[in-house]
Amino acid sequence: MSAWRSEITIDLGAVRANVRRLLAAVGDAEVWAVVKADGYGHGAVDVGRAALGAGASALCVATIPEALEVRAALPEARLLVMGPTRTAEWGAAAEARLEIAVADGRVPEGIPVHLKLDTGMGRRGLSELPSPTRETVGIMSHLATADTDPVFAELQVQRFREAVAPFQGRFTCHLANSAAALRLPTAAFDATRCGIAVYGLSPFGADPADDGLQPVLSWRSELALVKQLAPGESTGYGRRYLAERPTWIGIVPVGYADGFRRHLTDTHVLVDGRRRPVVGTVSMDAIAVELQSELSVGTPVTLVGDGLLLEEHARLAGTINYELASGINSSPLRARRIVIDARAG
Repeated sequence: MSAWRSEITIDLGAVRANVRRLLAAVGDAEVWAVVKADGYGHGAVDVGRAALGAGASALCVATIPEALEVRAALPEARLLVMGPTRTAEWGAAAEARLEIAVADGRVPEGIPVHLKLDTGMGRRGLSELPSPTRETVGIMSHLATADTDPVFAELQVQRFREAVAPFQGRFTCHLANSAAALRLPTAAFDATRCGIAVYGLSPFGADPADDGLQPVLSWRSELALVKQLAPGESTGYGRRYLAERPTWIGIVPVGYADGFRRHLTDTHVLVDGRRRPVVGTVSMDAIAVELQSELSVGTPVTLVGDGLLLEEHARLAGTINYELASGINSSPLRARRIVIDARAG
C-alpha cells in the first residue's frame, strides 16, 4: 500500500446481499436503491449496477447531473431525481429519460413526474396533492422519524395512505426509507427508497448485523512512522496528548482531508488486527495511534472494516454513519479505490 496513503475497498457482493435482504423485508414492494452523493461515497455506478443486478427496480439520485452520470453508464436503468430541478435542466432530463420529483407545483411536460407530498417532514413537498397530469407516474413522501420515532412515522404513513387512496393502482406510491423497510412494514406501499441499508450501514446507528446487513466499505492504511515518546513529550497540534511514560506512537497518513474527522480523537483503529486508540489532535493528513510496543513501518491499520464499524466512529464523533461514509475522500490523489466481489450470496 506504500504507493497510496490509504486504500478503500468496496464489496459489491455485500451490496447484492443487502438488496436481497431488503427485498425480503418489504414483501411485494419494490426496492429502489438510493445512490445520491456518489453512492454515499461508495461509487454510484458500481453500487447501482450491483443493486439492479440483485433485484432493485430503480435508482434514485438527488440532482440531474448525478442522474446523467449514472445514465451514461447504465443506459437502461430507471432513474428518479428526488431533489429540486431547474427548468433549464428539463431538456437534458427528457433526453436522458429521467423521472423527477415535483414538489412546488411546476410540472414539466414530456417528463415522467412523481408528485411529492409533505406528510410531516416539514421540508420540500406539496401541502396537498394536485390533480395528476398525464406526466404523473408516481406519488411519494418522505419519512422524518422512521429511525427514531415510530409513532410519528406511523402518523405519516396514515396521512400518506389517505392521500393516495384514490390513486393506488394508477401510480407508483412510495414512502419508506431504509429504516421503514426494515422495521415499519405498513410503510412499504408499492416501492421503498433504500439508501443507507444498501451500503450495509445501520439506519439506527447500531450494529448492521442486527438487521442482517453486511458493510460494503472497508478503509485501510498503514503505519508510516513509529517513534517513542518520553514522559512529558507530546504528539500533534496543541499538545493534547502527553505521554505519562515511555510510549510508542504510530503515525498513520490519513487525516480530516481524507474524511477521518477531527472529532475522532479517542476512537479506535485496528493496528495489525488489534484495537488501539487514536490520540492527540487529528491533523489534515495524519493521525497518531498509541501502540502497545514498537512495530514496523508498514504495519497494516484498519480504519473501517474487519469488525470495526463506521457506526462506532459516528457515535464518538456525535454524528451519523451517513455523514462519515459520504465524507471519505476517494480521490485517486488521496487514496486507492478497489472494487471487489468477495462476499457470497
